[in-house]
Amino acid sequence: MKLIRFGLPGEEKPGVATAAGMFDVSAFGEDFGEKFFETNGLARLSEWYGAHAAECPQVPAGTRLGSPILRPSKIICIGLNYADHARETNAAIPAEPIVFFKSTSALVGPNDDLVIPRNSQKTDWEVELAVVIGKKASYVEEKDALDYVAGYCLHNDYSERAFQIERGGQWVKGKSCDTFAPLGPWLATKDEIADVNNLRLWLTVNGQKMQDGNTSNFIFNVAYVVAYLSQFMTLLPGDVISTGTPAGVGLGMNPQVFLKTGDVIELGIDGLGTSKQTAVAYK
Repeated sequence: MKLIRFGLPGEEKPGVATAAGMFDVSAFGEDFGEKFFETNGLARLSEWYGAHAAECPQVPAGTRLGSPILRPSKIICIGLNYADHARETNAAIPAEPIVFFKSTSALVGPNDDLVIPRNSQKTDWEVELAVVIGKKASYVEEKDALDYVAGYCLHNDYSERAFQIERGGQWVKGKSCDTFAPLGPWLATKDEIADVNNLRLWLTVNGQKMQDGNTSNFIFNVAYVVAYLSQFMTLLPGDVISTGTPAGVGLGMNPQVFLKTGDVIELGIDGLGTSKQTAVAYK
């Protein structure tokens, strides 16, 4: 099953994406937030849709998509989780996952504009696999970790490198600007993805390929990351874990390359669709 949310910002309705198109499931009566996931919403929605699919209106082509998840309690990110990305940024291969947070106010739809922040000179791109938690997880063992996963999404972990690296403090300052977390187009449930640790992910800027990697090159795979994080915090249903980016970010280039107004960023992951953002100046 592929879950979507569509409509104007702040007015999104729940839907599903199928081979026949996208359909409005507002009549199900629930949005895709924490309560939905913690009350076995995926199974309930699947059963309901099986009985009511013919009654669900089709979403018109060109309708804006929002984040497929109602604002989560937290967005947790893993840094330097691909060896090639660590090397390109002259960082040591981490012995344990590097963990930082991204503000939930950064969350936007997959094709919404990227707003380059005020005073930014170093806004950068990062295609990433996002994991969505399906049930409350605390002190989970790695062998059981995927039982706590609802599904997966495409995520662009935008980063302002000067804010992140040159301004002191934690990385969160360079990760949390408005529009810095476009998520989607959809949440694909686990059964849609044969092997989450073997997915191609890519990103282009103005049509030029910048990133082309595979989740088979994770330093810490999805199950390990979910179990690891659960030792330090309770993961709540609907929480998002972004699992790191492969090589090809602007920070790692020589000379470095950063985004400017008018740039078009496109990205995708096998089975998780594609997204497209256009960079605009802060007003």
